[in-house]
Amino acid sequence: MSTSILDLPPPHADRRIGYGPDPSQFADLRLPKAPSPYPCVITIHGGFWRNRYDLAHLGHLCAALTGAGFATWNIEYRRVGDPGGGWPGTFHDVARAARHLFAIAARHRIDPDRVVVLGHSAGGQLASWLVNMGTVPVGSEIQDEPLPLCGAISLAGVLDLRHAAELNLSDGAVHDFLGGMPDDVPERYAAASPAELARLGVPHLLVHGGQDEIVPPEMSARLHVANPDTSTLLMFPDAGHFDPIDPRATIWPDVQATILPIAT
Repeated sequence: MSTSILDLPPPHADRRIGYGPDPSQFADLRLPKAPSPYPCVITIHGGFWRNRYDLAHLGHLCAALTGAGFATWNIEYRRVGDPGGGWPGTFHDVARAARHLFAIAARHRIDPDRVVVLGHSAGGQLASWLVNMGTVPVGSEIQDEPLPLCGAISLAGVLDLRHAAELNLSDGAVHDFLGGMPDDVPERYAAASPAELARLGVPHLLVHGGQDEIVPPEMSARLHVANPDTSTLLMFPDAGHFDPIDPRATIWPDVQATILPIAT
């Protein structure tokens, strides 16, 4: 495509709502023109957990899903480079933002029994972690009460943090995010990496492009092999890293068609 999805300003959200006092603790809410109560997708943007990237580029996907009948809750959070970002603040923000969505669901005619979480790239790791909070080892700084989420959707997700650190993805992004390599802080990898948590108990849709040069497609393929009963793998051989979140991409109709049944 001639213009990257990262360079296009997204359609405006209906509301920007804070879920905490920090400037990065907010989310963009979009509501569909459809009968309520609405199913809802919580979305978590990527960017290797760094504060040079924000939620704006995921707004295009959110607008597309809202046009298909979903409410969307596109969250921002403290990232590496922000005060309090990284370990454990990023995890606390994601959990707090999701919990706030349930707190305001009735006010915005959102059905709390039909909420899923979607994440792209590093956001895919956070989305999978969020639905698996109940399996985080006892005593971890990021242990929290599980939320009643129906499923997780990972688009080009960084789903194996140990392997990502060994590959040195994005010049040490995982090291900076968790505060060390796997041998330095093994308990953090055990608590944060979907590949190291207990078997997935919530349905997962794992979408990846075969030509992804940023996050290896094996990240999604391996998690699916380890969880064949609770995950669906959708691999697009000719797609790159950003195609799964770009409504202009040729694969988007197939991606959206697979997302829609999860919360409806």
